[in-house]
Amino acid sequence: MQAKYISYQETGSFSKLVLDYINNEEQLRAFYSYRPDMAGLANAMERRNFLGNRTTLVQVLQDQYQHLQPNKSVTKNIELLGLDNTFTVTTGHQLNLFTGPLYFIYKIVTTINLAIELQIAHPDKNFVPVYWMATEDHDFDEINHVSVDEKNISWIQQTNGATGRLSTKTVAAAVTAYKGYLGISKNGKRIAKLVEQAYLQHDNLADATRFLVNNLFEKYGLVIVNADDARLKKQFANIIAEDIVHHNSARNIDTSSQNLEDLGYKTQVNGRDINFFYLNDNLRERLIFEQGKYRVNHTDISFTETELLAEIESHPERFSPNVVMRPMYQEVILPNIAYIGGGAEVAYWMQLKANFDYYKVDFPVLLLRNSALLIDKRSAENLYKLGFSLEDIFLPVEELKNIWVKRNTTAQLSLADETRAINSIFDQIKLNAYKIDKTLSVSTDTAKQRTNHLLANLEKKLFRAEKRKHEMALLQIDNVKKRLFPNGTLQERILNIAPMYVNYGEDFLSSCIENFEPLGGDFTVLLP
Repeated sequence: MQAKYISYQETGSFSKLVLDYINNEEQLRAFYSYRPDMAGLANAMERRNFLGNRTTLVQVLQDQYQHLQPNKSVTKNIELLGLDNTFTVTTGHQLNLFTGPLYFIYKIVTTINLAIELQIAHPDKNFVPVYWMATEDHDFDEINHVSVDEKNISWIQQTNGATGRLSTKTVAAAVTAYKGYLGISKNGKRIAKLVEQAYLQHDNLADATRFLVNNLFEKYGLVIVNADDARLKKQFANIIAEDIVHHNSARNIDTSSQNLEDLGYKTQVNGRDINFFYLNDNLRERLIFEQGKYRVNHTDISFTETELLAEIESHPERFSPNVVMRPMYQEVILPNIAYIGGGAEVAYWMQLKANFDYYKVDFPVLLLRNSALLIDKRSAENLYKLGFSLEDIFLPVEELKNIWVKRNTTAQLSLADETRAINSIFDQIKLNAYKIDKTLSVSTDTAKQRTNHLLANLEKKLFRAEKRKHEMALLQIDNVKKRLFPNGTLQERILNIAPMYVNYGEDFLSSCIENFEPLGGDFTVLLP
């Protein structure tokens, strides 16, 4: 595949905060530690004060991989995590059914590529790409469906616990529906087999996801972490206890959020007084403080402060961080220097920096994941025949239609010259009226504005009439936009890997690895 790069600004799909961060705007510098470039990453490495236990991390990962039989690259990277000169580059994501939208794949590719670039730049150190599975998340409705061929495939299941622990016994119907789309081509059969093995031969969603993602990316040495483990939580126990009792994160994050809002930015997450859930089999509910006790919402479970601290000490695995504390847990147990996230993630991490500073946990380099649009051959040919460049496809559909009509009409559709002439006449009328009676100039202005409005409406009618003459070409524009921007949004936010893998096989993933530039700062357009 070939790649072309355009600025994120040109896509019209990214927030002001993200664009300002990419462009190094001064007002955002208080909300992160290092710039997302090689110099910033070098500074992060130099100053990294890792609080976790490497031996424990390696042992946990080896235990989690024992039934997976990872290849040599993954096995070696897990072992390298035991060395003081090894750092991780991490992305995290929910356990979306069949990997979910394409941006899940793009996050991992960006992570792998950054680790490769760092290894080349710093051969005396080791860099391990990590996918952090959000196994403790409980928002099953967000991950239980996938979009293929403009249809939704859903996994119907009732759950209130951590999704990583969810049994896969009821997923067979969704697997069958997914396989039906994949078809009988060589590529379709291969990914169908992986999906069957992942979801029908593993007992829970965490293991199923690890199997599938490992098979897609193990040759690049990707290490997959399930942090729902008592040994890892034990390293975080002091912060869990401190934060639940004293509500430090709530105050720190509220202050940062207000500061960002004062600068005109939209915040992504809201902290709570207690930013932890109580986690047990089939249960993940918020901890709340009521009437002098710590209660588990929607249950009869409660603790005095003494009982709570004892529970954290004995069973740290039962305390699950929410979205604002999970990043800190990650940075405590991984020797991490960079986090790869989407625009919303980069934004909410900036709300967290003050809390990291409070707990003296190093804040990683934040990198916006690579975004991409794959333009299939048919769509590319349609664009060129219509006279558009690849960059033009990001314009709103009505703007594209107007551009095409202006380029291809023989009629005069603009009334700009006529409007200027009429305005000149009104200016002369106004001057003459002013000489007769000064108050008449206001009436003249009113008549001028009314006439301009009538001319603008007439111009729109001329455009609509001309568009009706070019119905086929304008329908082609509609169809191309719908194919490349399903539901009117970026392809990566809706489409699953399935059509890409069926059509291009391993070449799709290898092309992403080859063409994504994690430090490039541009949007990637891929062409077969």
